[in-house]
Amino acid sequence: MVTSSHDAMHRVLQEAPGAFTRTFRALDLPFDDPVAVTLLPTDRVDALLRIDTADPAGSFLLAVQAQEKEDPTRRASWVYSLTRFNLEYGVPSVLLVVCQDRSTAAWAADPVDIGHPQWPTLTMRPLVLGPHNVPAITDPAAAADNILLATLSAITHGKAPDANAVLKALAAGLRAVGKDTASIVLELAELGLGTAAVAQIWRHLMFIEGRLEARMEDILLLLTQRGIDVPDDTCERITACIDLDTLGVWLTRAITVSSAEDLFAEW
Repeated sequence: MVTSSHDAMHRVLQEAPGAFTRTFRALDLPFDDPVAVTLLPTDRVDALLRIDTADPAGSFLLAVQAQEKEDPTRRASWVYSLTRFNLEYGVPSVLLVVCQDRSTAAWAADPVDIGHPQWPTLTMRPLVLGPHNVPAITDPAAAADNILLATLSAITHGKAPDANAVLKALAAGLRAVGKDTASIVLELAELGLGTAAVAQIWRHLMFIEGRLEARMEDILLLLTQRGIDVPDDTCERITACIDLDTLGVWLTRAITVSSAEDLFAEW
């Protein structure tokens, strides 16, 4: 089960710093490399992350908001939320708005002035990602290599013709990351896709992935319980399989085989 960003406890994401570093560099974002990433509780934005860097002066809060369409009422709430975050945590805040089309991205990127028109007191400048500045990642290996970027790709290209290929690459890439990173990826993808048509496709892919994972675990557990040694290469072959029928055959064979290699024998 994915842990919600609204949990009462802060959660340190042990594997996330590397994922954020790769993504910052790929998108040419002007932030120092993270040394720690913490998921913070909030009901003001979709996700709130504390990004700590080696130099404390470079640390900041990343407030993530998925935006499906223009909504003028959001601007005031963003300003209010960022101000509250700054006061509560004592570090600067960056608002990251993730959009699925260029027009919404252009609207979201427009600076927001607060105060008298002839003397604005504050100006908010969101950091906006959309199909115009996030690459479409359709290769599972590339998705696995930069899973956070692949997640942003899936969200920002949710309305593009290649959306299905991007989602499938992300689903396959999730196999290569740990549960810690996968949890934030799943949550961000769910929030970011929102009510877009591809959200249902993503949920179906996750359902299939869940069945695949459960069947793989059943095979490995059965072999282990029977006292059969499972070499690393055999384990990798089982966990790399993406065909439910093949895994079903291997599960049936796991009941009687005398060695793990016999799972793959031509019968």
